Amino acid sequence: MEKLIPPRPGRGAQRARLAEILRVDHAGELAAVQIYRGQRAVLGSAAAQSRIAGQLAEMEAHEAVHLARFDSLLTEHRVRPTALAPLWRLAGFALGAGTALLGEKAAHACTEAVETVIEAHYAGQIDELAEREPALAAELSQFRNEELAHRDQAVNEGAHEAPGYALLAAVIRTGCLTAIRISEKI
Repeated sequence: MEKLIPPRPGRGAQRARLAEILRVDHAGELAAVQIYRGQRAVLGSAAAQSRIAGQLAEMEAHEAVHLARFDSLLTEHRVRPTALAPLWRLAGFALGAGTALLGEKAAHACTEAVETVIEAHYAGQIDELAEREPALAAELSQFRNEELAHRDQAVNEGAHEAPGYALLAAVIRTGCLTAIRISEKI
């Protein structure tokens, strides 16, 4: 579980922290949409892949709803998105396409690794925001539940059976955690 960030002292500290939360969550959902688009670009065209293509389209649609909500929240709270959004778009698509090129199970391993990090990330934010931003915490809780469903579906589809699963998942998780830290600030 992600470490709970204590409230910062000083004037404007809570607003600054909320901006970090909204910025990083927007970046994460932006990247998630691109991961699924990359996976669908590889796995979505073959007739034999129609089942996974449908699953990926459904998960992408969930992420698109989350992204649209964070677009609104950024505007509402006058928070700028991460300056690295173009990089996260490209990296997300490349990660999705790259894992899909390794096969269905690797695509599922990617989903499982990403959603495991995001679930813990959202859980920490929910704990942090529960008292001071209960409506946002409730929305994050709903999003977290959908991310958990994606993770569970990926596991049920054989994510752990992907060639080199342990290494692949570790690299993806490390990349996600790094992107989270960077996107909060930049």
